[in-house]
Amino acid sequence: MKVLKFGGTSVGSPERMKNVAKLINNGEKNIIVLSAMSGTTNSLVEIADYYSKNNLESAKAMINTLRTKYSKDISELYTSKKAQQDTLQLLDQIFSRLLAFGEMRLTESDKKEILSKGEIMSTNMMTNYLKEQGVKVTLISAFDFMRLDENGEPDMKFLADTLNPILKQHSETEIFITQGFICLNNANQIDNLQRGGSDYSASLIGAAIKAEEIQIWTDIDGMHNNDPRIVDNTKPVHQLHFEEAAELAYFGAKILHPTCVQPAKFAGIPVRLLNTMDPAAQGTIINNYTEEGKIKAVAAKDNITVIKIVSSRMLLATGFLRKVFEIFEQYHTSIDVVTTSEVGVSMTIDNDSYLANILEELKKYGTVNVDRDMCIICVVGDLRTCNKGFESIITSALKKVPVRMISYGGSNHNISFIIREADKTLALQELSRNIFNQD
Repeated sequence: MKVLKFGGTSVGSPERMKNVAKLINNGEKNIIVLSAMSGTTNSLVEIADYYSKNNLESAKAMINTLRTKYSKDISELYTSKKAQQDTLQLLDQIFSRLLAFGEMRLTESDKKEILSKGEIMSTNMMTNYLKEQGVKVTLISAFDFMRLDENGEPDMKFLADTLNPILKQHSETEIFITQGFICLNNANQIDNLQRGGSDYSASLIGAAIKAEEIQIWTDIDGMHNNDPRIVDNTKPVHQLHFEEAAELAYFGAKILHPTCVQPAKFAGIPVRLLNTMDPAAQGTIINNYTEEGKIKAVAAKDNITVIKIVSSRMLLATGFLRKVFEIFEQYHTSIDVVTTSEVGVSMTIDNDSYLANILEELKKYGTVNVDRDMCIICVVGDLRTCNKGFESIITSALKKVPVRMISYGGSNHNISFIIREADKTLALQELSRNIFNQD
């Protein structure tokens, strides 16, 4: 059995839903994970925001706009009156529930319930469409098996112990449909997976059922070797190691969230990235295989802030780095890249919400400098093969670009450069030209 996840753009219109239905109705018994229709989650976020600001009129207006959109989608998706009426009745219940939030004081749990409605609507619409086509389909609510533990992490034992019996109970089913992103927490309240969303759901489900393969269907034909918005003639990467994919995802490749590959990696289940708009495209396969001596791709991460602290007392002073890192931990700020010298340390962050507090604390231990509007350029591949001279090729490609920091050796698959955002386009283009032989 495989797990196939389709994102919001893949199910963003009745026509695209029909295309997805053709893809999944292929004679194989699989689990299909769906996101909300594109644009729906953003609308639900705004509705929750209006309610929290006590702007009931704007919230209700947006709900009615969403209701009108879905009514039109239903009339285009189904041919039978019964399918239309069944789906309209269900969606009317959902929109009535959304309107009811205007009569109460909105809690965090209420906000998450509002957000959950997008996936619930898309999966019910797809299920009813497949039933209309004569497919033996079963809709499984993610609330029945996807749960967070007391630490806010997915409860894998509960997931496996609950989902596998459900699948066995429906032995006649051809296609299982479920929601991505949404779940219950350990207090039995509606919650969500946050990091990675529906991709994460698919990976967790795949690991729990020991799937043959996890497929992530988007509107791009795999992970490209550079940013196609900036560099011409980029190409999809056929194969990536899990760690290579995670590095690229973390450092800017938007097609995949870095968290989502972890459950699949630990379970040894390959993840395949495919294009809903071009199903015949080869896409990208992610597994535990390393293609030796090859640079795979380049990615860039914007909105980086570099913090440098210099202290003459650092020389031979034990505990200096611990004190520095504890400050970032105290303010829940992750560090991306670190470089050190005998008397100083430079770090990059992508969240400057607590920057002022962090700087105040750091000044107790040395002189602090800050560089804003920076960018991390990440080159990923098999960098263990020292005799290839990859380091010199990569650094030579950036000879026209001022480099603020270099991080190399922390991973077998990644060398990172911190540059100014203004130099990003030149850096990506030069790396492609020198590494991938693109003119």
